[in-house]
Amino acid sequence: MTDADFVSETRTFYDTVAEEYAVHFPGLHGTTPLDRGLLVGFAELVGVGGEVADLGCGPGRVTAFLAGRGLSMSGLDLSESMLAIARRENPGLRFEQGSMLELDLPDGSLDGVVSWYSTIHTPLDHLPDVFAEFHRVLRPGGHLLLGFQAGDEPRRRYEEAFGHKVALDFRRRRPEQMIPLLEAAGFALRSRTVREADEELGEPVPQACLVASKPPEPTV
Repeated sequence: MTDADFVSETRTFYDTVAEEYAVHFPGLHGTTPLDRGLLVGFAELVGVGGEVADLGCGPGRVTAFLAGRGLSMSGLDLSESMLAIARRENPGLRFEQGSMLELDLPDGSLDGVVSWYSTIHTPLDHLPDVFAEFHRVLRPGGHLLLGFQAGDEPRRRYEEAFGHKVALDFRRRRPEQMIPLLEAAGFALRSRTVREADEELGEPVPQACLVASKPPEPTV
């Protein structure tokens, strides 16, 4: 699969299902307290006023949640239909269209990067490029929050969603698989968390979250 294939497929999927997705996943109040706690902890780690990009922001629910915790948030997503919902629901926040593979951001311009389940459609051999971009745009001492579905199954392909005939791969990975890729990109691991699947939320597999930092510049 080429870059154009999986990027285009992801964009088409979410452009097609955006409105139904937003209704089905109405906000973070439906997530577990453990997930919200991770997001709050990340906000405190970055600090009030920190410049943070929510990459793969979808309808902007995580973006808005973290903005409410004092972070200076912006969102980026492939899907213009998802961005339309994010802008409609959060007129005070900035949302732009773009790809995590090629961020239109200066080097060292952010205090934090959030990738909340936004790498789950990215093939494994493209993750080093994604993590290199995350590292590039962070300031020394900046932090990354990475959420994903945990599991050994390499992928599950959906051919229909919310009544639409659309196809997309959802990839599950172990923290032990992701951590070396982050370290190879220059990150230092700060935290790893894996919680069990929540049956009430219909989760089929455990959920993982990693916090990593771009090391500060050495003092002379």
